[in-house]
Amino acid sequence: MITKKEVEHVAELSRLGLNKKEIEKIQNKFSSILSWFDLLKEVNIKKVQSTNCSILVENVMREDELEKRDLATINKLVKAIPNKKGRYVKVKSVL
Repeated sequence: MITKKEVEHVAELSRLGLNKKEIEKIQNKFSSILSWFDLLKEVNIKKVQSTNCSILVENVMREDELEKRDLATINKLVKAIPNKKGRYVKVKSVL
């Protein structure tokens, strides 16, 4: 069972101001929660393979290929930009 001193310590770390009644209530709840973890200690996991990720994760790579663009469409888009300098779009400073 968790002690009152441990509850007070957790409350202090959490910046919670608890009175004696609240400390006793939380002490009982903490103890109840921690008792569930004791049940996990009884589970046989000897045949379970340890893992650091529950799903298979792998990088998906593709070739970096140049796509051909229609020059007329590009020029049309650049002309439609309201604020530009040459072929570059001017935007407000980010920083």
